[in-house]
Amino acid sequence: MSGLGTTSGPVLACGEVRTCLLPTSDAVDERAAEQLLRLRTDERVRLSRHPNRYAVSPALLTGVDCWMPSVTGTRSRAVGTVTARAAIVEGRVLQSSVYFSAPACGPDRRQSWGRYLVRPGCLIPVGRLPVRSVAEGFLAGPRQNELDIGPIAESLTARISRHRILDLSPPLTTADTSLRWTATPAAGGKETSVLFTKADDGLRTVELRLPHATTPATAAGLCEDLALHDWLLTTVAYKLDGLQADYEDSKPLKVLCSLVDHLLHLWMPLSRVDRTLHTAWEELDENSGYSRQWNALAQRIRDQLVLRAVRSRSELLTSN
Repeated sequence: MSGLGTTSGPVLACGEVRTCLLPTSDAVDERAAEQLLRLRTDERVRLSRHPNRYAVSPALLTGVDCWMPSVTGTRSRAVGTVTARAAIVEGRVLQSSVYFSAPACGPDRRQSWGRYLVRPGCLIPVGRLPVRSVAEGFLAGPRQNELDIGPIAESLTARISRHRILDLSPPLTTADTSLRWTATPAAGGKETSVLFTKADDGLRTVELRLPHATTPATAAGLCEDLALHDWLLTTVAYKLDGLQADYEDSKPLKVLCSLVDHLLHLWMPLSRVDRTLHTAWEELDENSGYSRQWNALAQRIRDQLVLRAVRSRSELLTSN
């Protein structure tokens, strides 16, 4: 597929990522992950074992014919398909991702469906596309009768989460997160930039400026990685903030052990992000201090476990 800003390619890519803990007591193995992600019979689930276990489903296409989001109220119609896929990280975290790309202009009249199906994952505007207005409108959230891809991601998450092989007893109570993103070609000499914000309702939004050769799928991969690590950081921080200091209570110890067993080893930024986009994470990390915060949280967990072990040993020696 052509990159952003190329002569025949899109000038805008948009997507949404839902991230949650897979609702089962233990991490699923490779075979179970394949079963959960077998969304189509004509294409296999892709598996990777290094640097961690990762499984991603075949792509699903959904046809749409709708008005595009717009902050200015400009009415622009687009027709085509959006791409959806799901992934399971280390048998523990589930992500559902939906995205599409769009060129700056299309034919003045609606074409037959066959014309749109030859460009999977692309929405072709009828006439010109007000790119800036659509990008800002997408991040702000759709209004009535405008394109909304969030329910597609939500439906995919629900479909996998309700699979019969899951016991629906996760080791931790966690909140799901949503990350909505847009990507446009970078202007001038600047190759990449990223603007990451969190709304009051917990929605994450990411505005990307990427190299012209970046494909929509590559941009989606970067945003899936951002969503995963934001979810990890948010989940661990929330669990530690609510932790009681009562050493007599076994519940805090259970939470700490669950964080170690199920989440701490998942922190591997950029492990599956195209090298040309690494600077986007580095810029975000420098501005937000994500890695520094994660390291501090991980050390706090280890310190808590050591303190509890020392106290337990001390009480045992005293009782003897």
